[in-house]
Amino acid sequence: MKNVYFIGIGGIGMSAIARYYKFKGFEVAGYDRTPSDLTAQLEKEGISVHYEDRPDLVPADKENTLVVYTPAIPSDLGELRKVMDEGYAVLKRSRTLGEITRGQRCLAVAGTHGKTTTSTLTAHIFTETGEGCSAFLGGISRNYGTNLLMSKNETVVVEADEFDRSFLQLFPEIAVITAVDADHLDIYGDYEHVVEAFRAFALQVSGTVIAKKGTPIRPEDTKATLLTYHYTDPGADFYAIGPKPDSCGYFHYDLKWPGGILKDIKVGAPGWVNAENSVAAAAIALTYGLEPEAVKAAIGTFQGVKRRLEVHVNTPRISYIDDYAHHPAELESAITSMREIFPGRKLTAIFQPHLYTRTRDFAPEFAAALSKVDKLILLDIYPAREEPIPGVTSEMIFKDVTAPEKVLIKKEELMDLLADEPIDVLASFGAGNIDRYIEPITKLLESRL
Repeated sequence: MKNVYFIGIGGIGMSAIARYYKFKGFEVAGYDRTPSDLTAQLEKEGISVHYEDRPDLVPADKENTLVVYTPAIPSDLGELRKVMDEGYAVLKRSRTLGEITRGQRCLAVAGTHGKTTTSTLTAHIFTETGEGCSAFLGGISRNYGTNLLMSKNETVVVEADEFDRSFLQLFPEIAVITAVDADHLDIYGDYEHVVEAFRAFALQVSGTVIAKKGTPIRPEDTKATLLTYHYTDPGADFYAIGPKPDSCGYFHYDLKWPGGILKDIKVGAPGWVNAENSVAAAAIALTYGLEPEAVKAAIGTFQGVKRRLEVHVNTPRISYIDDYAHHPAELESAITSMREIFPGRKLTAIFQPHLYTRTRDFAPEFAAALSKVDKLILLDIYPAREEPIPGVTSEMIFKDVTAPEKVLIKKEELMDLLADEPIDVLASFGAGNIDRYIEPITKLLESRL
């Protein structure tokens, strides 16, 4: 193969693989529906990206072209139909990642939430300690400004995505499972099938599975050694002793692990949820055999992941944090973390629901999580890959929210509303295109300082 062509190149997972093949010397190009910061960066790196369905732009030399696509792409897209009909070598993103990692020491982080931060911190620990690793990440590391790390050694850190059962293409040596919640029910149908998929993933691990205590992963679900981690539960093999935030929301704790107690860890990214994720990342690194003091030092220099409790404005008068949370459990974790970081301050949250099916399946849970803020600004649903479902709107969530103040608007009305809105602490949440508003919101709030 000389060419690798991506259909859906702008996705966070797809763009990492595109960068990998560009690094390896292939001709890389692709299609995505809309321009974004990610696609702009790919173009700067010499990757050709276009934004119209143009089958004529697929490389004509099919004998020397690999086509990689994401299942989020509609099946009737002209480019996808062309490569399927004309006999190109075509792989899903997940299969491609499985082929890349095969034969290497794969360290995988799976879970319905927490996996992006945990995998990015794991990759940072390996990089910072000098062990090194390659990494395919589901977010942009703030330490390195990328979702792809490359190393000469044979260790690779991977975010193992449960969407479309993608993670079943991976065969890790060590795997963490951070959470097994009901999600992607448009794919799985019900929670039992979600659990079944995670157990199948655990069965593919060769060395050690480190599951969060309380997840439905049992010793009989894997041939590997099964260990557990938890934020503070002393019944787990890895847990934090006495975690406490400092005045800026950065957590300090001692780590209990099978090798003893690692004292005075400071987490370089704020919030209790980052402290919990750091326990999981440390568990991978220590199980692998990295030196404990070096692991501790690396956790302290971790800057976090873009769109995961990412601070854009932070003053005693006005603060603004953005987060990718799009599942009720993620919202709950992010909101409670922000309450600890900014005690006693008024928290206003903007939330853009992601997918009609997820809104339909979890409307009461979304309402319960969002009721924990002081004011909710709820936007219309971002459809992503889905067609509208009759009767499914943001109103399903809005009607049950019990926050002291709430408003339901279209996203096009957001900036006008914020222009007159008194802000103490503002948070924006969602996995759709709400990220396009981060920069204008930041500029608006900075103009008030």
